Order: sequence, then C-alpha cells, then structure tokens
Amino acid sequence: MNLKAPATLMTAFALLSSATLGAQPAPAKRPNIVILLADDWGFTDVGAFGGEIATPNIDALAAKGVRFSNFHVAGSCSPTRAMLQTGVINHRAGLGNMPETIPPEHLGKPGYEAHLTNRVVTIADQLRAGGYRTYLTGKWHLGHTRDTLPTARGYDHALALAQSGADNFEDKPNLLIYDKTEWSEDGKPAKLPRRFYSSTLIVDKMIGYIDRGKASGKPFLASVNFIANHIPVQARDADIAAYAGRYNAGWTVLRTERRAAAIAKGVMPAGVPTVTMKTSGDWSKLSAEQRRQRSGAMAAYAGMGTAMDREIGRLIAHLKAIGAYDNTIFVFLSDNGAEATDPMNMGAFARWNANQEYNQSIAQQGRPGSLTAQGAGFASASVSPLRGYKFTASEGGLRVPMVIAWPGNPAIKGGSIATGFAHVTDISLTLLNLAKITPQQGSFFGRSVEPMIGADLSPMLTGSASSVHAKDAPLGYELSGNAVLFKGDYKLVKNLPPYGDGRWRLYNISADPGETLDLSGSDPARFADMQKDYVAFAKANKVLPMPEGYTAPKQIFANAMRTLLFPRLLRLWPMGVLLLMTAAAVIWWRRRRNPR
Repeated sequence: MNLKAPATLMTAFALLSSATLGAQPAPAKRPNIVILLADDWGFTDVGAFGGEIATPNIDALAAKGVRFSNFHVAGSCSPTRAMLQTGVINHRAGLGNMPETIPPEHLGKPGYEAHLTNRVVTIADQLRAGGYRTYLTGKWHLGHTRDTLPTARGYDHALALAQSGADNFEDKPNLLIYDKTEWSEDGKPAKLPRRFYSSTLIVDKMIGYIDRGKASGKPFLASVNFIANHIPVQARDADIAAYAGRYNAGWTVLRTERRAAAIAKGVMPAGVPTVTMKTSGDWSKLSAEQRRQRSGAMAAYAGMGTAMDREIGRLIAHLKAIGAYDNTIFVFLSDNGAEATDPMNMGAFARWNANQEYNQSIAQQGRPGSLTAQGAGFASASVSPLRGYKFTASEGGLRVPMVIAWPGNPAIKGGSIATGFAHVTDISLTLLNLAKITPQQGSFFGRSVEPMIGADLSPMLTGSASSVHAKDAPLGYELSGNAVLFKGDYKLVKNLPPYGDGRWRLYNISADPGETLDLSGSDPARFADMQKDYVAFAKANKVLPMPEGYTAPKQIFANAMRTLLFPRLLRLWPMGVLLLMTAAAVIWWRRRRNPR
C-alpha cells in the first residue's frame, strides 16, 4: 500500500500532525495516545450515536472530534484486538479464530495459532522504538504465556486479562467457560484487590502507570481495554437503579427509538429501514416475569456502560490536571457488535450449570454473584437499525461506534461525522503517522514481518477527504465461516447457521446499512466480480473451511467442556473416594452385624 499522502492533503496533514503552539518556533511535542476499547458495545449504545445510555464523556470526545459512522471491526474480540494492535489482517496475525471458538482441527494451523504471533509487531513495539512510554490495562486476549503477554509485545507495563472476560467485582472467572482467571501484571500473575470494580481498576492502574513515568518527559501510549459490557454484565446498585423501569416497553420500542435518534444524530441516513431479526423474539408474547427479567438485564447493561463512561471521564480529568489533555489523541471504539448469546438460553445443561455457579434470581441480576447477559432481544436494539450481532458478518456485528479526537488540534473538525468506509486496520497506521513515526512496511529492526495493510485516516479527520479507501480496492474478512468482501460502497457477505443460511448476498452498505435489499440478482456482474475477489483473499490468507455443523456458540460450549470437565472431575475425586470408602465401611459394618 502507498503510505504517501496525496500532495493536495499535505498542508492539512502537517497541521494535523502537530499540537498547537501558537507562534513559538520550537518543534511541536509529539502527542500522547489514548485508546479506549469497549467490549461488545452495539452501534447505537453511545449517546452520540443515538443511544439513551448516559455516556457524557464519550459524547464530549465526539463533540471535539470526529465520529466514524461507517467503521468496521471483526465479529468477535481477539481478532479485532489483533488488527487494532498491529494493522495486519487477523488471519496473518495468528487470530484466524479466537481460543474460545476455534475448532480443534484448526488450532495451530498457519494463521490459527489463537494468539498474536511473532510474524507481526504491535503499535506499542513501534511507538516504544520511537521514544514513547507504552502502557496497557484491561483485556488483552491475545495470548496467555509470558512470551505472548503485553510486556513481551512492546508494552513497558501492563495489567492484563488474557481471557475473553471475567467477573467485575472479584478475581473470579466466567465459570461456564474458564476454571480460573488469568490476570497478569508485567508478565507475572497479578494480585488483585479483594473487592474492586473492573472499569475503576483498569483506569486506576493506567493513571498510576502514566504518573510513574511522567518525569521521563516522554509521550505515552495508553491502551485502556475495558471488559464492559462483556458477559457477565454487572454494575453497582446505583448505576442499575438509574435505569429502573427504562426498558419496560421492550426491545421493539427501543429499536425504533434508537433508529430515529441515529438518524437525528447524523450517523444513519434518513429513511433507513428498521430491521427485525427473527432471533430477537416477540416482546408482547413474554410473560410478566420474563419481561421483568429481560428489562432488568438491560438496565444492568446500561448501568455498566455508564460506569465505564464515568471512568473514562475520570481519566480525562486526570490528564487535564497534569496538563496532558490538549496534546492527547483519543480513540474510542468497540471490539465488535452487541452480544446476543445468553447462557440461560444455551440449553438445559448450561442453564443448570449457571444456576449452580451463580445467583440467577431476577432481583440479583447485574449484581455481585450473578451471571447476567443482555440477550438477543435487547442486543438487536443495541445495534439498531443494523442487522446481526457479535460473531456475525452482518453490519450489526462489524459496524461499531468509533471516535477520534485531538482536543488541542484545530485541524480536526470537532463534532463532524466521517461517513466513508474505515476499518480497524487503519487505526495503528494513522496513529503512527500522527506521532511522526514511520510505520513498518514489512521490516522491523531488520526482521521480516507482516506489513501493515491499513490506510491513513488523517484526511477524514480534517475533512479534506470523505474516504481514504479506493473504490476499487477489495478488503476481505472471515471469522468462524462468516465472511465478507468490502469494495467501495458494496459488501459481499455470507453467514453460516445459526445466523444465516450460508448463501452469499450483496448490499450497498452506504445506502442500505441495515442490509435489507440484496443486490445479487439485480447486479450479477458486481456480485460475480466480488466473489472472485473473496476467493483470492481466502487463498492468499489460507482461510480454512469450517467443519460440518460448526457454530460459534456450540464451539464455545464444546471447548469449555473439554478444558473444564477434567479439572473439575479431578477436584471431585477425593469426594468420590470418600463416598466409596464410606459405602465400603457401611457394607462391612452391616455384614459384621448380620453374619450369615
């Protein structure tokens, strides 16, 4: 890819890539960089994108920066995180699938290592080599061994969770998937406080890292990776109470409200249809108890989102207090769309297991000791007016809210909306260019690595270009058999069951972001051309076909059983031995009492 900006954009880029220092002749200080990564947030979960959840601090960044309304990630967390960290497509970074959803027959194949490989270098590697301090807190999910944790991948200091999620109030895993948590600090097992709240802990630790290195005078990269709003959805009582009764009208009403608000905010085109997904169910047919349960779960989800936003505000306030705010670039995004999977709807065994391990009463949901999930109905409202959820290749799974702000830089058009296509692989390259560090192009300190594939988003930040991706440049993507080929305004997409029927479809996602009008029949030449492009992408990136009958939710359950069953049976064996000994003793005693 050509990394040189067109000549007509050079003036704007020069202004963008330096902080405002008035008439001073001294060279500009390089900007600090803060990446704020939310977990499983749908497109309209943020207020500035049409949501009713209170997110005043993210909204304030949007008011000073640029909202990207056509920004895409992967359908689940670690493939997105791999692309965000490296600017390399997930299959070439080792995350062709994530550990929890990978079928055993794929694990270890090229591109399917299920951790970030040494074929890639991170943004932290490159920024640290350029004189930056580099810190990460929160969810990593790109490896759990010492050589794959953040401090082995370019970060000076890191408090990192190696798994997809964990409890938010105590050092406890999601017991339906993991046997124990894998929190580490600087490559060693971390000792967490006895009681904490995850979003607060993640920001506390980041503030501590920033302050400890302040005397160096170096700029910093702060990668802040929340586990809000991943399952288990949990929030403090006051945050849940703030939304009491708000969702009693159900997800159908909320979908309609969110659609109207997204149009009013300018992040969706006027007249965009409301998509109703079959998996979301009919609110009117639920019992009173079911409605109470579902509306309460959504109140907990909203409370968790507000709590995360408040912690973002606390970090921003601290940066203002130490004089770092104006010269800091903020990037906010979600790692994928809203999560529709609900452990309580995954079958009798999963439901029984959840009830054994957690307090699943309606009154307790979202509180400590519960395993709460948003569920498909309200997830369909979180992504409104889009189609699909997390794991899918539909827009609801891949299109997420994204904001870039640089408060002290007048070149950024504050409050503006960028409607052109953008992709998560663009972020690292853009930030490196803004930091005046030449991005690696296939070599890093003499080592051959995968080259970055993204485009520089700077012209979209200044408003000097509506898009930075060429109309005729294809961009492929695949995860768990759900596949996409983006090309200009068009998207070729295929979803396997249970999210689709495995057929390819074609949409104009600029005019029809909800994917309601399949153009494969009316535009057969484009349809055929993009299918050829996808075949070329899959071949070049060694994309493997999925095993017969594969689905991501089923694979999560199967992988969890494989990794959990033996350790749990092992823990139970002393009890089994004791029971056998007791039974033998009872038999022996009875025979002595009643000899024949």
